[in-house]
Amino acid sequence: MNKIGVILIGILTVLFASFSNNAIKDDGFNPDNCTFNGKPLYGKIQFVESFPDVKVKFVESFGDLKVKFVTSFPNSCGEWQVVNSFPDVKVQIVESFPDVEVEIVENFPGVKN
Repeated sequence: MNKIGVILIGILTVLFASFSNNAIKDDGFNPDNCTFNGKPLYGKIQFVESFPDVKVKFVESFGDLKVKFVTSFPNSCGEWQVVNSFPDVKVQIVESFPDVEVEIVENFPGVKN
């Protein structure tokens, strides 16, 4: 194999490793820091029909996350301010195979204890 072939293999190996590391960083639901795949589960939320950051199913009880809808300052875990543009997170509502089950509350939003 010539030098160009060795260099190309090296470049491809580095590129593949960087893509693999990004896949590993997508850790799913993380209750310790209130994130899903690194996206916060609080802040400005836009509901979308496709290409979401997280898929949620609303449940009556025993949800993974308790959410309180607020009109301003959604700075704590589980506080969601619904927006139509410039969201922090895009959410799709699903009935099957959710990433996170969400329970709507009036008080004490956050991760289920």
